[in-house]
Parts: sequence; C-alpha cells; structure tokens
Amino acid sequence: MQTRDGLVDAFLAQTPWADWARTPLAGDASSRRYIRLTSGDAAVIIMDAPPAANATTTSQFADIAHYLANAGLCPPEIHAHDPKTGIMVISDLGPHDFAGWLNSRPQDAALLYRAATDVILHLQSCDPPAALAQMTPDIGATMIQVTCDYYARCQGDDLRQAVNETMQELAPVADTVALRDYHAENLIWRPQHSSLARVGLLDFQDAFVAPKGYDLMSLLRDVRRDVEPALTEMVIDDYLTRSGLPMSFRAQLACLGAQRNLRILGVFAYLAKAKNKPRYLDLMDRVWRNLQADLAHPALEALRHAVDNTLPVPTTAHLQSLRP
Repeated sequence: MQTRDGLVDAFLAQTPWADWARTPLAGDASSRRYIRLTSGDAAVIIMDAPPAANATTTSQFADIAHYLANAGLCPPEIHAHDPKTGIMVISDLGPHDFAGWLNSRPQDAALLYRAATDVILHLQSCDPPAALAQMTPDIGATMIQVTCDYYARCQGDDLRQAVNETMQELAPVADTVALRDYHAENLIWRPQHSSLARVGLLDFQDAFVAPKGYDLMSLLRDVRRDVEPALTEMVIDDYLTRSGLPMSFRAQLACLGAQRNLRILGVFAYLAKAKNKPRYLDLMDRVWRNLQADLAHPALEALRHAVDNTLPVPTTAHLQSLRP
C-alpha cells in the first residue's frame, strides 16, 4: 500500500508544484497535515486528509470554501483536489494567524477581535447551505456524550438531559452557519487587505448550522490561549450592539459556550487516552475555566448543578488517570 508521502508525491508530480520546497506546518487535533510549498516568493499549501481517518472529507472542505467565497469571505482558493485520496492544494492566505500576531503585538487585540466579529456578523446575514447539519438541542446534548465516555467515564443521562433542556430554553433555534473551530489559530490576519478580506478562514470542514453566537463563543472561550475578560466583554457588547440583540441574549451565548466546552473536555480526554496525544491534557485547566465562566450565568443554574454532580474537576490526579 502506498504511503501518504508517496500519494502526495504522485499527486504533485502532475502539477506545477512538483519541485517546490516543502515545509511541514503545525497540524490540528485531527489526522490532517499541512505542508507549505514555496518557490521564490510564491507559496501554496498542501492539505493531506486521509479519508479513512476523518469523519469529514476534503469534499466537505471544498463545498464550504465555495460557500464562503460566494458569501464574500476569505477561505483558501482550491487549486487542485483529489477527493479519493484526500489531497488538495490550496492558496496560502498568509503567514500570520491571530495567535502568532498577538503574541508579538498584544496591543492589536481589539482590532483583530473586532475584525473576527465582522466575519461572524456577516455570516449571520447569509442563508445557510441547505445540506448542512443543524445543531438542535438534541444534537447539542448528544455531542457531549464523548465527555461522559472519556472524561467522566459515566453514563451521563442527567447531564445530557440538562444540556438538552438548557438549549431548548436558551438556544433552541439553529439559524446561522458556524465554522465551529473559529479561534485564533484558525484565523489568518491579513493587514494588507481591507474589510472582510483581512481575515483568512481555515479549518471549517466541520461547519454546521447552529444558534447565533456559537462561533463568537468559540472565539472568546478559546481553549488554546487566554482571552482577557475585559476584551471578552468589549467584544460581546460590540456584537450585541451591531446585531441589534438585547442584553438578555448573553444567556444564549453562555449556553453555547458551556455546551462547546463540555464537549471539548471529552474530545481532549479521547485524544489523550485513545489516540496517545497526552499534550491535550495540558489544555484542560483552561477548558474547565471557560466552562465555569459560562456556567456562572444565572440562567444556567440547572446545567451547573448537573455538571457539578457528574463531572470531576480536572485535578492533577484525574488528569493523570486520562493518560494513555
């Protein structure tokens, strides 16, 4: 059987990029990998996503990229694509993700987060693709089963019911495209461009239709970097003002943030235990803090009690038990 490197070599042999220099890039939690191809000042990106190892496919990435481009946003352009092998060549949106840019220029945080909010608000004005799955309250509750299985090792009926009921009350309507992994490492800052083109979009193949605010909470409750509380409050206030939404909408945001981080606890536990990636355990404290910040909203009292009664705190001892 041909190796992934062999498949990439064979794919590139039929393209203009066969002899370009290759530089591996940091990957994500999936089995996808990325390689930057360069020749002089020109650059493109190889995305290598083994079909058998991914629930989503490069075809889904291509479909969402096409939708986003038609909506006036800035996903990578797809230059070449083989859906059978899960290999594609996409445009290089630039070298600076939000996280890297802000590490050296923290004074730009308000500028970048407002630009990211511009994209979210624009997506709210676009009709979702008919084929996208919807995050209903039932689906939102089902999505946290991974946490019951791998983080808490319990059946979790009460917790799933609490998530379902909280979403039914506070976030029942899925009406907006959510890119899902909308955070600082997946957003490319392009200061040489203007308006929506300043924000390059990556890692959106798992997009679905969710209640308004899902991606905003993905951005602000970032599990890989701390977002200052003052910045979080400023961005939420700006989002509510520009959306024309009342202050009471903060309950929906808290609900979505809590649901998301409940799921991430389980995904990271799964990656650590089942996929031998214990580095994800280093992020658990921040995930837990993010979860607690949203559970502190008075409207989430019932869900907070369910979490307290079901999930262990990520103590050193508990995290050690999740190691492979």
